[in-house]
Amino acid sequence: MAGRRAGPDLVGTTVLAVLNHGPRHTYDLHRFLVDTHKDYVTGLPRSLYHAVDRLVADGLVIPVETTREGRRPERTVHRITAPGREELAERLRRLLTTIGRDTTPFVAAVSLMGGLPAGEAARALRERAAGLRQRVDAATRTLAELTRAGLPRLPLLEIEYERSRHAAELAWVESLADEMTDGRIDWGIPPPAPTGPPPEDAGSHGEDDPR
Repeated sequence: MAGRRAGPDLVGTTVLAVLNHGPRHTYDLHRFLVDTHKDYVTGLPRSLYHAVDRLVADGLVIPVETTREGRRPERTVHRITAPGREELAERLRRLLTTIGRDTTPFVAAVSLMGGLPAGEAARALRERAAGLRQRVDAATRTLAELTRAGLPRLPLLEIEYERSRHAAELAWVESLADEMTDGRIDWGIPPPAPTGPPPEDAGSHGEDDPR
């Protein structure tokens, strides 16, 4: 399994999720991220090419062929490996179940959770729901205790906000898990094919990157 790095590797996880549906070259991956508004991926295209390099070094994806169209430079097509699929599943489960102040990792996981079987994704969401419920209950107890102690509402608004935020997410997560369990969400749909070149495709590799 790949070595652990500080913080979630959202770019690498996205690459694994897309390649889980079939081989692509990195330029296609870039276009996919733009077409599907994966706004949590920043630093394109440099971050994408670096992520692919890391995944190759970790044995999670491998190059399978090199193609050339007309006078364009050669581009290398990559596919996910069996360890890559295991790593993808582990990353998605971790992102779906981990509750933090930064919601970006969870948003990314929701966007990519088609990389898990529907039942497994639903279980991860229910695990998250249990954690959210604990936070809502804890905030409710804290508010009650502080109110009984005579504190005015104004300094408690932050706790109210956190409780409301977690309660709203809890309701949505539970509803989504129910829909997935009941088969009301189509599952396993492959990502759309790129529709054109990404805007301003330039950087350390750029549009004519040979990979």
